[in-house]
Amino acid sequence: MDRTIVVVMSAALALILVVLELVRRRQLGEEYSLLWLVTSVVLLVLAGSRSLLELLAQLMGITYPPSALFAVAFGGLLLAALHFSSAVTRLSAENRVLAQDLAILRWQVRRLEARAAAASVVAPAARADHGAAE
Repeated sequence: MDRTIVVVMSAALALILVVLELVRRRQLGEEYSLLWLVTSVVLLVLAGSRSLLELLAQLMGITYPPSALFAVAFGGLLLAALHFSSAVTRLSAENRVLAQDLAILRWQVRRLEARAAAASVVAPAARADHGAAE
């Protein structure tokens, strides 16, 4: 067995174990772990099946089949980067909306507090005036 394939299989197995442990500790969400697990399993399948790896390398125009594993891994990393960029963009937009909503709520609370303070100042003065008239 080629040393490159052994390294890729070991790395893929290690990645699967790390991802599962992070999910178990709730440090990585299930929705984000799926992409890592799929990439790792694809690498394991390709590394374990020499004929499939040679076919893939031939389709990609790669003369040394184990190099195709790195091309697949690179593709998986690109997909992960695209997925996470999409998630960050969505979360940034949601964060902006929430910050705007919070600013509006704070403004409304200050306005209500100012009205309540003004009403509490007027109320004792009105009572004092009312008591003097009696």
